[in-house]
Amino acid sequence: MNGFELYLLGRKLMKVGGDAMPKAVGFQSVPGSVQLILADVFDHPGTSITDIVDRTGLPQSLVSTSVSRLREREVVTTETDPADRRRTLVTPSRRRTVDRSAGSIDEPLAAATGVDDPERLRELVATLEFLARRLAGALPLGSSGFNSAYSGTPPWDIGRPQPAFQQLADAGLLRGRVLDVGCGTGEHALLAAALGLTAVGVDGAPAAIEIARRKASERNLSARFAVWNAFELAEFGEQFDTVLDCGLFHVFEDNDRVRYVDSLRAAIPPGGRFFLLCFSDQHVPGLGPRRVSQQEIRASFAEGWEVESIDEAGLETTIQPDGVPAWRASIIRT
Repeated sequence: MNGFELYLLGRKLMKVGGDAMPKAVGFQSVPGSVQLILADVFDHPGTSITDIVDRTGLPQSLVSTSVSRLREREVVTTETDPADRRRTLVTPSRRRTVDRSAGSIDEPLAAATGVDDPERLRELVATLEFLARRLAGALPLGSSGFNSAYSGTPPWDIGRPQPAFQQLADAGLLRGRVLDVGCGTGEHALLAAALGLTAVGVDGAPAAIEIARRKASERNLSARFAVWNAFELAEFGEQFDTVLDCGLFHVFEDNDRVRYVDSLRAAIPPGGRFFLLCFSDQHVPGLGPRRVSQQEIRASFAEGWEVESIDEAGLETTIQPDGVPAWRASIIRT
């Protein structure tokens, strides 16, 4: 997709959003320039008229008139900046805040997008919200890109070990020193620690690591957690007999897969085992992480590894608690 195609997609998403906006908000009844100002205010609550002018490029007279119009509709409120009496601050009105719990957005969104299955609609909403946060800068690119997702409960955080990894523990396959890479809030490192194993979890999201450490303290478990980039395991300076990856591999593009596998080589000595759980290509195409084929897994671990097995499994999410089709691979470092 090039820049122009992305721009056109953005225009289409704006129309879908406008069609899905509850009529009570009155968004559709104001001119496009006023809609732009309103969107800016919702992105920057407590902003000044001067700042709105700078961000939107609209004339100050138009912004001032539009803010007055929105205030009359009780869509925004204004106040004089206590630090600078010459500035007027603009904030969205709480009385016009949309109640998502009542389905006032989700139902029109279903109609606008043609998605009538509740589970698929929740998946769509979660993906759009994630994209919105990333484009707004709340989820910057890089290893810490998922940090703000933990201000709530992200779809992948089910609050317990994935059944596919619990089965490994029950079968005695978690051994020696265990690393949970991309650990999120730490359930799999905590699973290993509960077995009496030395367990470490690393993740690029500080918010997730904070939650994981709190869980370890509350459960009186000795798992250790660190904010760390999964591409820099060599710099972490430790090696592990067992490394677990639940839902990390499938977020990487091809070049990053190569970097990730190279990083794993530094963390797993010969004879060590890597367990991978990822979306499979048997999952229906659509939103969410990449679907991965067995061939892609084998190709990624073709040199210096032995792919011992790739089994069908399920990967549970809060959106789909029955699980989506996944692969659980057992890979040995040679």
